Amino acid sequence: MTLPFTDDGRPGAEVPLLNIANVLTVLRILLVPVFVVLFFVSDAQDPWWRVGAFVVFALAMATDYVDGYLARRLGLVTDFGKIADPIADKALMAAAMISLSLVDELFWWVTIVILVREVGITLWRLFGVDHVVAASKGGKLKTVTQTLGVGMLILPLPYWFWPVEWAVIGVALVLTVYTGLDYLVKARQAARAGS
Repeated sequence: MTLPFTDDGRPGAEVPLLNIANVLTVLRILLVPVFVVLFFVSDAQDPWWRVGAFVVFALAMATDYVDGYLARRLGLVTDFGKIADPIADKALMAAAMISLSLVDELFWWVTIVILVREVGITLWRLFGVDHVVAASKGGKLKTVTQTLGVGMLILPLPYWFWPVEWAVIGVALVLTVYTGLDYLVKARQAARAGS
């Protein structure tokens, strides 16, 4: 249970732990092993199972937007949601990228660079190192390009589409590194300004 606050800073009504936003977050976590199983049926070579894995991935990523929107819109923000939501996001993306790397469809160094940034910033936010900085537009674009690039790699698209997939992954990689460094710089600046 958590006590949200009204716009003027007074305590608001109690928010139940079991609410639609938290249910969607837990659903996203539960979809991670479902995605992995579907992806690896027939050693990740059967196109229909790959399409099924993509559908699960896309559905899970869609719940990321929906649960955050509902939590803010309906005042359903909880301490559980603040912790579980980023864990669910990173677990899904990590499962997808590691799965693709295991079948040699995504370079391991790309997976490592992206996951180090994602896990590092998530831990930074969770443990409140220095100051926590709000997500930027670049960070949101990074998430979109990561999702799009990884989603295209999951799908059994024809070989001629390969340059498009890797162009999107390249943009996602650049945005991942840039927004990670930008976040750290802004957090340090906020820490200095607050001290």
